[in-house]
Amino acid sequence: MAQAWAERTPPGFLFHVKAYGALTGHNIDPRRLPEELRGMLAPCDLDREELHVAEPALLRAMAQTLLAALEPLRQARKMGFIIFQFPPWFGYKKANLDYLHYCKELMAGTPVAVEFRHGSWFTSQHRDEMLAFLKGHKITYITCDEPQFGNLTTAPFHPAATTGIAYIRLHGRNGDSWHSEAPTDEYRYQEAELKEIAAHALNLSEAARTTFIMFNNCRCGYAAQNALEMRDLCGIFCSPPPEGEGQGGGLRAIQAAPLPTSPLRREELKVEG
Repeated sequence: MAQAWAERTPPGFLFHVKAYGALTGHNIDPRRLPEELRGMLAPCDLDREELHVAEPALLRAMAQTLLAALEPLRQARKMGFIIFQFPPWFGYKKANLDYLHYCKELMAGTPVAVEFRHGSWFTSQHRDEMLAFLKGHKITYITCDEPQFGNLTTAPFHPAATTGIAYIRLHGRNGDSWHSEAPTDEYRYQEAELKEIAAHALNLSEAARTTFIMFNNCRCGYAAQNALEMRDLCGIFCSPPPEGEGQGGGLRAIQAAPLPTSPLRREELKVEG
């Protein structure tokens, strides 16, 4: 699949891929695993609908399988970040800081970016430590935008960069569906909201080598519409980066596009500058 992605996209196109769910503490469906990974499971786990994986050897094997699947993108110089989007129950604690470092080691040199979903990472006691830890370990921090409820159940919008890449990921602000079974990505950012975010993105881009603005509000075409609007607000023009530029430079407005047929997730570049 990744080979086809590399072949069907133009020079300079980048893919940011979400880490497999087991690596971020999410339950997975063991029935969908490749046979070589299923062979490492206990017999009682093979037919379960959901499984939490904590065995280090299995996590390492999953990481290696992920990297092998993405090798065509690396060879084509189209591999961006592996995105570790941690779940809301992954809060601040020393053991979880250690796990962030472990995740970077698992990715064996492929750039890693992390997104937090719990507000404990951003309290006055922990925020500076968290950002310093990411900077010290050369892990890219993702500024996420999501609904706010006045507590720690979601992460606040806190623009920052811990590497030469600034990364903003926008999920929408539909609080009514955030903690329910309803779709959370059916949200269109309004002009005033986009202007606010654009100001932060432009501020980050003054120091960052590249600034990504990722729209994950995919339903109804809202991500593509908002990406085009953000491009105009930031003054980005549609000129592709030079061939072989890799992670490139400047500021890019991007639509995120999930692939429901794969345990991976591709974020597809729609507009770039």
